[in-house]
Amino acid sequence: MSLLPVILSGGSGTRLWPLSREAYPKQFLPLAGEHTMLQATALRLDHLAAEHPRLGLNVQDPLVVCNEAHRFLVAEQFRVLERRCASILLEPAGRNTAPALTLAALAATAAPGLTADADPVLLVMPADHTIADAAGFRAAVADGYQLAGAGAVITFGIVPNKPETGYGYIRQGEPYAHAGLGGKAFRLHAFVEKPDLATAEGYLAGGEHLWNSGIFMLRASVWLGLIRRFRADILDACEAACAAGGRDGDFRRIDAGRFAACPSDSIDYAVMERLSADAAAGGADLPPALVLPLSVGWSDVGAWSALWEVREQDAAGNVLDGDAFVHDAENNLVLAQHRMVAAVGIDNCVIVETPDAVLVADKDRAQDVKTVTQFLKAARRTEHRHHQRVHRPWGAFESIGGGVRYQVKRLTVNPGESLSLQMHHHRAEHWIVVSGAARVTCDDKTFLLAENQSTYIPVGATHRLENPGKVALEIIEVQSGGYLGEDDIVRFEDVYNRTPGEGC
Repeated sequence: MSLLPVILSGGSGTRLWPLSREAYPKQFLPLAGEHTMLQATALRLDHLAAEHPRLGLNVQDPLVVCNEAHRFLVAEQFRVLERRCASILLEPAGRNTAPALTLAALAATAAPGLTADADPVLLVMPADHTIADAAGFRAAVADGYQLAGAGAVITFGIVPNKPETGYGYIRQGEPYAHAGLGGKAFRLHAFVEKPDLATAEGYLAGGEHLWNSGIFMLRASVWLGLIRRFRADILDACEAACAAGGRDGDFRRIDAGRFAACPSDSIDYAVMERLSADAAAGGADLPPALVLPLSVGWSDVGAWSALWEVREQDAAGNVLDGDAFVHDAENNLVLAQHRMVAAVGIDNCVIVETPDAVLVADKDRAQDVKTVTQFLKAARRTEHRHHQRVHRPWGAFESIGGGVRYQVKRLTVNPGESLSLQMHHHRAEHWIVVSGAARVTCDDKTFLLAENQSTYIPVGATHRLENPGKVALEIIEVQSGGYLGEDDIVRFEDVYNRTPGEGC
């Protein structure tokens, strides 16, 4: 019996704007340590088998379910770790966690060679949570592995340390007897919606309620049986979308048209609440629904105030990152990415500076940051979606200047990578090599450029930029023309199999 980590990486992290953007959300950022949140999630199970040898654990490479637009970010983050994924499943559209887990379970049980057995235990983890006590988490996973391997459905509940109104809760019941676990597991009695403050204070005092972590553990076949029982429409849509999909290099594509018909629902609503309710009503044919309490320094980092809590603070309670200075100030979060930020005589504030946006907010109003992204969307601006530095599978680009009929960008092309063979209807481009070497295709000519050399790409010319070297290629690109939008592109060849709407 193997353990297959399933990492759900579909979130957009809008409450952490401007650091988190739709095209580069919080799970891809190193918010609480040297690794990004996705990388930390993947590394969290390291040493699990060695720490619990009696279980004979066979921990598989993780399976990641992500937004199709983030596929290259996921692949690159694992490449940097020198780790591999069992598979990267691409959701054409967000449909919440129940369809995501259904896609993963179908892949785990049907894809040849994906896992070492046909029915692994799935450990379902969001990609954007932090856990301070990784060893304590692995110990709980080892307990859950024994229960899930025997057919139980496990959810992990966080032991609360304050009356939190921003989380859903789990009400635990009587202890569940299992050999060797010594009363660590409890019957799951109910999921409870986010409470008001008075109710949350009662939950904390009563000791029967835990925060809902969104982390689950169960065999793949158990999940497929439960989703068929409670939401067969989700299973039918996912099966059809998987059957019509296919492989695309390191990725597994899900058919967009069929997946669009899939209802949107969470694991909690689609299955767990119904399972616990039916079990309470005496459903004898149901697997046990259990909760394992966790006290491991968990946070979903759902707002700036939560990030302030998990980061190291100075003697005055300030969290400072980058070129930041405070005076006569307490309990602030100050993040400076691009320039010096000074805060004087203020308390309990969030100040986040990026190259293209600055956020200043009361820390107690951190949840309201989503109103900024709502405004940006309504105004048809781009700051909610992209950072100034935009990542592409071949590297990245950033705008460094512009005006009427011109735009200047800095392009970084990674070693061995290339842009697509393409053409523009409305703009010409002038490329200047700052560092590295470039191979340029322009219509029927292909040639090399060294540092300080340049070339001109006329409007309508078929062209491609490649980095044949072993160091990064830095290019200054000057665009000129009547329309400079990223959608002015006709792509003829592309090694990354992107659609025209995905940019250069």
